[in-house]
Amino acid sequence: FGGGTTTRTRRTTARGADIEATVDLDFEEAVFGTEKEVEITRLEVCDDCHGTRMRDGAQPQVCRVCGGTGEVRQTQSTILGQFVTTTTCRNCGGEGYVVTDPCPTCRGRGRVSRRRTVQVTILAGVDSDSVLRLSGQGEQVPNGTPGNLYVHIHVRPHELFKRQGKHILLDLPINVVQAALGDEVEVPTVDGPVLFKVPAGTQAGQQFRLRDKGVPDLRGGGRG
Repeated sequence: FGGGTTTRTRRTTARGADIEATVDLDFEEAVFGTEKEVEITRLEVCDDCHGTRMRDGAQPQVCRVCGGTGEVRQTQSTILGQFVTTTTCRNCGGEGYVVTDPCPTCRGRGRVSRRRTVQVTILAGVDSDSVLRLSGQGEQVPNGTPGNLYVHIHVRPHELFKRQGKHILLDLPINVVQAALGDEVEVPTVDGPVLFKVPAGTQAGQQFRLRDKGVPDLRGGGRG
């Protein structure tokens, strides 16, 4: 207890907020990949004051109460000794400076809302509910690190194909004669139609495999 007790708040580097967006893809776009433009609205550092929040980019005045530290120290004497506590300065809100002549463009906020178009690269094999992270494309803060943009993927249903992992499922209708005697039929795939020989004696619900006509593996393991 001899030297007293001091409580301090550690300042960390400011970071902008993350933002989210959604991209709708056709089935084939998800299979083969594509480029998409995403419209977002985010807060950016004001161009006129450069984030100082003062008119014409002037520097704000140092807070007279805390002397620019953003903290106020109070000392209390007790029978056990002196206790020193540190609290956030009420005059400047912990910023260490006071805006006396606010920037008219951002109204003293240091940031403005802007609409941007961001180019997003969609990798081949992406599926619904996937989330892509674009580092540094989120909101900005003065003298800090911008946040990230998280793009949520939604794949529209296909009229013929269904997806199961990296495999594509297709229900192919054939008649009784084709099933009993066999036949050569045209099968639609994402790569275009291919000819397939239906074996004689094929049963309803029987499944056949066409190699490498499925979805590319995002981890590089080949197509389904």
